[in-house]
Amino acid sequence: MKRLVLAFGFLTRLPTPRVDADAADFAAAIRAYPLVGIAIGACVAGTGWLGGRIDPWTGALAALAMWVAVTGALHLDGLSDLADGLGAAHKDRDRMLAVMADPHVGSFGVVAIVMQLIAKLVLLHDVAETGLAPIIAVPFAARIGPLVWAKWLPALKPGLGASVARAVRMRDILGWVLILAAAATIVPALVTAPFLVAGWWLWLRRRLGGISGDCHGAGIELVETGLLLALLVASRL
Repeated sequence: MKRLVLAFGFLTRLPTPRVDADAADFAAAIRAYPLVGIAIGACVAGTGWLGGRIDPWTGALAALAMWVAVTGALHLDGLSDLADGLGAAHKDRDRMLAVMADPHVGSFGVVAIVMQLIAKLVLLHDVAETGLAPIIAVPFAARIGPLVWAKWLPALKPGLGASVARAVRMRDILGWVLILAAAATIVPALVTAPFLVAGWWLWLRRRLGGISGDCHGAGIELVETGLLLALLVASRL
């Protein structure tokens, strides 16, 4: 329970009780990330449904605003940092990592955030035409990714990222994948999740040779958008 509380405290802005924890607890909290994703998805879908009582675009905007608010824009920040690094030094890996570590947001980061928000807004609007319930599964499936990436990619720098990798167990990944497979019998578009997660793992391995917190955040954002697109395509078939 302690690690679940830590996972909620790290990944969301939802109120959580204070708990005494050490570095091992913070690292092991990654095992609960997909469960936190379900709560995030429920908040997004519920808010979208309420907003949709007014107008479909109002519902999409309300859902997007909740998505950003409940996560504290945590993953958007990672996407922004990665975009700045790629844009400023796409051929120099060390320079790229240095830019990513800079707390300031550059033009590439701003463009990435804007494009991501527009993509999610449009997709939320279109997906809502056939019902918002499947959206609950999107943040859940995307947060299986960090377990995979942490397990099979080396940390780019020492610290929490390296300890997280040691905390991920094969049974954690297998358990969440089995739950994902069960969910895919209800929401078939979720079958794309393993391919999206694997695609991001492959890109990181080839381009950076490892993983960082920013890469985790960017990956979650991109997988979420990919899953929204998959939901839309599935609803049109």
